[in-house]
Order: sequence, then structure tokens, then C-alpha cells
Amino acid sequence: MYLHIKRGLDAVVSALCILCLSPVFLVLALSVKLSSKGPVLFKQERIGKDKKHFQIWKFRTMRTDTPKDCPTHLLKNPDQYITRIGAFLRKTSLDELPQIFNIFAGQMSFVGPRPALYNQYDLISERDRYNANAVRPGLTGLAQVNGRDELPISKKAALDGQYVQSCSLALDIRIFFMTFFKVLRRDGVVEVGVQEEEKSKDEVTL
Repeated sequence: MYLHIKRGLDAVVSALCILCLSPVFLVLALSVKLSSKGPVLFKQERIGKDKKHFQIWKFRTMRTDTPKDCPTHLLKNPDQYITRIGAFLRKTSLDELPQIFNIFAGQMSFVGPRPALYNQYDLISERDRYNANAVRPGLTGLAQVNGRDELPISKKAALDGQYVQSCSLALDIRIFFMTFFKVLRRDGVVEVGVQEEEKSKDEVTL
């Protein structure tokens, strides 16, 4: 029942955000355009609800010659591709703001499993085990507030499944506000090198 209500809440809140944040969108768009050659927005194919493909939107933070469809933390020396304004946008997670339009369009939700790249077959397969591909992906999620890039795929998928089983308005609000603190502290963000398996196997509680 909550999943049906959740879509309505996402539509209303995203519409309000678009209206209220329009000056911020304009300033950031101009900053990206003036700082480097290329489009303002970066589009990338991702996996949505029921494994349907969609185009996710972000403010472009990297040069146009960056290797395509590869997570930043898996690039060799990714700093060489990140623009000056891009570094700021990533640090503050402001590059993710255009995804509010994905939420308004019904492709995403404010809270849910982060949308996998279309070629992240291992993550997609693991999520199938927990029915985590059956819900709309989110701007933030349980995995994002419990490790983010530092998590191995198996634990990330398990947390996504845990969210699906426990989904509620109270949990969504908790995750949403926890995200702000994680962004401010830069917890769990990996830009350079390959993810390492997390040693701790402790279960994360909601």
C-alpha cells in the first residue's frame, strides 16, 4: 500500500523542488557550461523498476573524453577527467540534482536502491535475489547511508533488499535526512581505485 502512496508523494514533492530550486538549477547549469566544453547535462543508461532501462540525468562533472559507462571509482586516475566545477558538484552531491526530474517523470523515487548501470550485471543479479529490482530506484537509499561506494556488491544488494522488505514513510524520512549528514561528512565516497571488500560482516540495522 505504501508504495502506491509513495509515488504520489514523490510527484508532489519533486514538483515543489523543481519550482523552488529553479534558481539553483540555473546557476549550476551556467557554471557547468562556462567551465568546460560540452553539454550541461550528463545522461547515462540505468536500470529502473522491473529492470526497464531509462536515462538518468546529472550535471556533467567530467570532460567529454572520459571513458563511457564506467563508474568513476573504477577509472584509472579519475582526477584527470573531473572538471574544476565538477569536483565541487561531486563533493556536495549537487551533480545529482537533475534526478529530481527523473523522479517527477516517475522513473525514480527520492528513496530506493540506487539505479545500477545497465552493464553492472553482478549487482543486477544480486538484487534479483532480494526482489530489489521490482521497486523504483532512488536518489538515495539504505546502502548510501551505510557505506555507499565502500560496500561490496553482495552487501549493497542485501541492504537494498532490506529496504524493500521494510519500506515505510518513517524509514524514507530517516534515510533522506541521514543522507544530508553523510554528504556533509563525505562518508563512503570513493573516487579513486577499485572497491575493496568490506571486512566487517555485521548486519546493519534500520
